[in-house]
Amino acid sequence: MLKKIVLAVIGITVLLIIISTIILFRRESPIDPVAYTAPKKPEMTGVLEPNDLLQNAELLAQGKVKGPGEIAVDEQGRIYFGTPAGTISRLLSNGVIETFTETGGRPLGMKFDQKGNLIVADANKGLLSVNPQGSIMILATSADSIPFKLTNGLDIAKNGTIYFTDSSDKYSLKDYLLDMFEARPHGRFMRYDPNTSTVTVLMRELNFANGVALSGNEDFVLVSETYQYRIHRYWLAGPQAGKSEIFIDNLPGFPDNISYNGKDKFWLALFTIRSGVLDTLHKYPILKSLLTRLPASMWPEHKRYGFVASIDERGNIIETLQDPDGNHLYDVTSAQEYAGYLYLGSPESDRIGRLKVGQ
Repeated sequence: MLKKIVLAVIGITVLLIIISTIILFRRESPIDPVAYTAPKKPEMTGVLEPNDLLQNAELLAQGKVKGPGEIAVDEQGRIYFGTPAGTISRLLSNGVIETFTETGGRPLGMKFDQKGNLIVADANKGLLSVNPQGSIMILATSADSIPFKLTNGLDIAKNGTIYFTDSSDKYSLKDYLLDMFEARPHGRFMRYDPNTSTVTVLMRELNFANGVALSGNEDFVLVSETYQYRIHRYWLAGPQAGKSEIFIDNLPGFPDNISYNGKDKFWLALFTIRSGVLDTLHKYPILKSLLTRLPASMWPEHKRYGFVASIDERGNIIETLQDPDGNHLYDVTSAQEYAGYLYLGSPESDRIGRLKVGQ
């Protein structure tokens, strides 16, 4: 009797596997993946050796904010951040949080220009300018007749020129992981000229173009390419003007927003450390195709990890700030230095980090 029960269970299990396989192969994959061979991830030694320095950060508005992906601070010390609800909020010095404006999209990168306007890369709405009263003006929603699908990072030159990215011209923010699995270059890096209101594409075919940062004397600008673990340098002046090169390659995690501290280095936020499973999976398009036919809840989850790196203007990592357990700060996508403090944001957390870094 027991033997019959065991055989029945095995038979049902095999049948379920066959049915599931048939369903998977019949269901159309949402992506058109290609193989990608990632460089061997660097050893976490030397300057990359794990530490707990991010755990020294003060936690602002813990439990009172949701998804503050990037931070901007105005001259009054008010802290601005976007939310998944499509608002731009600001945290006052007394701890009060108020709504500054509503874009109706998903505000990501943001910086103040010389006139006090908050320039915003809204994932859904495009490149925006918000005046001090909170009124919104749309600056751009497309380039070369191709609409933006995921406007993301930006920086602003002293003359008002805006350098920004559209991470993907195929996938919107809610499908950013599909862009990763597909491994095709859908991202662009662009320039907005405020004098002519025109957009020029400077770099194409980037695998998730992300953070942007101008150098101290604005002779070059950096652009994060998240899904290939590297940062490009695009020259704005000198004999290489108009050309690009790899600034730093084979990073230990996924590079997100990058900022210049106004003195001697860049702060790079890495969303999480790299996954050996993902790097292996990238070699096999058929497996990626099958995986993305499953509900997203069944996909491998990334490790909760806090990671920020400081990089000099020659492309050398000179310091890392980490939280390996991810209990204090994690999934950091923004590291901005203001008045001796590093402000840290994450689209996945309920807090803003503030760490003293100046002397």
